[in-house]
Amino acid sequence: MSRMATIQDLPEDVLLEILTLVPIHDLISHCRIVCSTWKEVIDSPTLWKTKCQRMGFIPKGYKQNPSDWKVYCYICSMKRNLLRNACASEGFKFWKIEENKGDRWQIEAVPGAHGQEFPDESVKKYFVTSYGICLKSQLIDLKKMGYHPNFMDEIQPDILIEDWFAPRRDCGSMYQVCVRLLSKRKRTLKEFNPDPVIMDQWSDANWQKMTYTFRNYGPGVRYIYFQHGGKDTQFWAGWYGVRLTNSSIAIEPEDLCA
Repeated sequence: MSRMATIQDLPEDVLLEILTLVPIHDLISHCRIVCSTWKEVIDSPTLWKTKCQRMGFIPKGYKQNPSDWKVYCYICSMKRNLLRNACASEGFKFWKIEENKGDRWQIEAVPGAHGQEFPDESVKKYFVTSYGICLKSQLIDLKKMGYHPNFMDEIQPDILIEDWFAPRRDCGSMYQVCVRLLSKRKRTLKEFNPDPVIMDQWSDANWQKMTYTFRNYGPGVRYIYFQHGGKDTQFWAGWYGVRLTNSSIAIEPEDLCA
């Protein structure tokens, strides 16, 4: 009696085609340990490049291959904003208020008095500061977000910080931001802490974006601490200070177009 054919008997190109349809987590955690043939196929750059193409992860006109297609595919699939409630749609939920002086933090609708429309029309609200310093923060646990300590230590993927801010046209204001990469014991390993941005009265009130990328930061990063805020510089009662919205922290894949 002849033996019944199994999936292990499939030609390698057919097996690769089937495996590209399997979710990434299942490929890495389950399928890879089935047998040596599957492991070899799953570890091949061809499988992961094909998966990236099908999932739309490869930009048009890309100029170079990533150093590891599997890592690139994994980071792309996981990419999202690690900050929650970045655009004030849920009030102050998920934010820790650290300083709340003057008339305290407030939330307003875009564009606001003496303000400008936000570049992204989907952003409808912003946080606004007062005449005393206002600061708020979030602490991101990378492991809880799906980034295992071994992955962070060995790959050290880029961590992109973006923060949007704007003044009112009729009042001067000050903006500040501080981002720290922290160890398991919350010790600061790397820090982005630029000088405060001072905006004069009667400015154009346009939205500005503060950006920074952490690279080659070394092993041990387990948390990301993000803090921002500011105040007005003319001590006017009410909410005339800097406006903040659409803040973002993301684990970034390699740039294939560089």
